[in-house]
Amino acid sequence: MTYALLTALLAFCIVSTVTPGPNNMMLMASGANFGYRRTVPHMLGISIGVAVLVLGVGAGLMALFDLWPLSYTLLKVAAVLYMLWLAWKIAHSAAPDGASAGGKPLTFLQGAGFQWVNPKAWSMALTAITVYAPDRTLASVALVGATFALVSVPLISLWVVAGQQLKRWLTSPARLRGFNWTMALLLVASLYPVLLTGTE
Repeated sequence: MTYALLTALLAFCIVSTVTPGPNNMMLMASGANFGYRRTVPHMLGISIGVAVLVLGVGAGLMALFDLWPLSYTLLKVAAVLYMLWLAWKIAHSAAPDGASAGGKPLTFLQGAGFQWVNPKAWSMALTAITVYAPDRTLASVALVGATFALVSVPLISLWVVAGQQLKRWLTSPARLRGFNWTMALLLVASLYPVLLTGTE
């Protein structure tokens, strides 16, 4: 991969990772409800999960969608159902005085597993492989996956920190409840593009 292409790949990974989406909405809510330290497993799960998804796409999952279009429809149904469940979980997250009042942050495995039903993660992976690893060799696919993994944690940490800072304002149960419901609705709203489009 040339220096120019590598620079373009890095820019793509940074922009697609740091912009709003399901992962970042959930991380902001987790930062506000549980703090940075308790959200670290969730962040690591996202980082590794996206990298593994990229490797899977590069290994041939794109071809599966072409050969069996129903597989993409099934993926969309699973994504919608799982994200609605996560939205419910966010809406009923912890109270300001701690997680003992209800709710727990996502675990590493939950964060990693979510990437397989995350429409934005699929879009990122499909685009990155198509543009930056069109030959789908092991080296090029691994480079794309590694780039996502390297830039992910520092960038998504910004959303956790933003949520953590909001916690100062979310000191009353009513404010926290409003924040959690807002985050849940934004998560559901992020489904809008995937419901309107085909295999992006």
